[in-house]
Amino acid sequence: MLMISGILLGALFGFVLQRGRFCMNSAFRDIILMKDYTLLKAVVIAIVVQLIGFHLMASMDVIQLNPKPFLWGAVMVGGFIFGIGMVLAAGCASGTTYRVGEGMVGSFIALLGLMIGTVVTKLGALSWLDSLLKTDMFTAITTTDLGVDPGPYLKEGSTSLTLANVLGLNPWILVGVISAVVLIVLVWKREKAAPKTEGSLYDKIFKQGWNWWVTGIAVGIVGLMAFPIFKSYALGVSGGWFSFLNTLITGDANNLNWFAFLVMGIVVGAAVSALIAGEFKLRAPTGKRIIQQFIGGLIMGIGAIIGTACNIGHILTGIPQLSVGSIVGGMFIVLGSWVAAYLMFMRE
Repeated sequence: MLMISGILLGALFGFVLQRGRFCMNSAFRDIILMKDYTLLKAVVIAIVVQLIGFHLMASMDVIQLNPKPFLWGAVMVGGFIFGIGMVLAAGCASGTTYRVGEGMVGSFIALLGLMIGTVVTKLGALSWLDSLLKTDMFTAITTTDLGVDPGPYLKEGSTSLTLANVLGLNPWILVGVISAVVLIVLVWKREKAAPKTEGSLYDKIFKQGWNWWVTGIAVGIVGLMAFPIFKSYALGVSGGWFSFLNTLITGDANNLNWFAFLVMGIVVGAAVSALIAGEFKLRAPTGKRIIQQFIGGLIMGIGAIIGTACNIGHILTGIPQLSVGSIVGGMFIVLGSWVAAYLMFMRE
């Protein structure tokens, strides 16, 4: 059941990612390079859909929220490193994964780098750095440290900081305010509607690119489906690839977790989507570009382990739970990507 649910949901996720061209590297990079907020709007919509859905399911006892701990040193350093890596790799963890399904050789090389980076940091030569940033003076700041009530909906025993318990507010107040602000901004800043595309419903779903709001809603719905299935968390990518490579190295199938099947499903779903749309094609970049993407993937893997999550674990799944750790981690992922984009594309 674990394998089947992971692969099936992963295939759906891969299909959605490929049709919507959903990649956070592109979303954050496009802001400073082209002043284009299209993909960012899709990311924000996905977050809000899950923000509402997670808290609704938690209030109905379908799930218990499990926000990331605020390991402040780790999420800052790891997030910044991850952000740099995804620019070099030309894709975030999820973007790199779905592009493998499209036949992108460079993304496959970046993915190899990401897997190696996760294993080296968690179990190998860089494990000391991972431990250092999560112990002693860098230990997590908790609700106990601040003397605040964890509040409702959290997993039993959780002391993770959320915006709600830090501010002493009912989570639904923040859910309502954030959702309303996002809706107002999107309506206020709405652009002139693009001309309607011709074609059947089948073509619009399977062959034509999706617009940002359809993509955002679809990604959010996949996240809502994942949480009740896996129970302890929703979506994640880097942890799945760590599990996959660790299993290959050790030969122990017990190391395969649900996320490993999820990421394998993403590749399958993206490949099916690309084949149906006629977009699958084996494409290899230059040797220099391949080296750059491998290094970028390696850096992403290192950052994901140190920072406790990749862009999916923090931004797409952690922020909707109002996790302070994920909010800070997400901010540093964006900061790292902007610094790298400036140095690579904007500096004269």
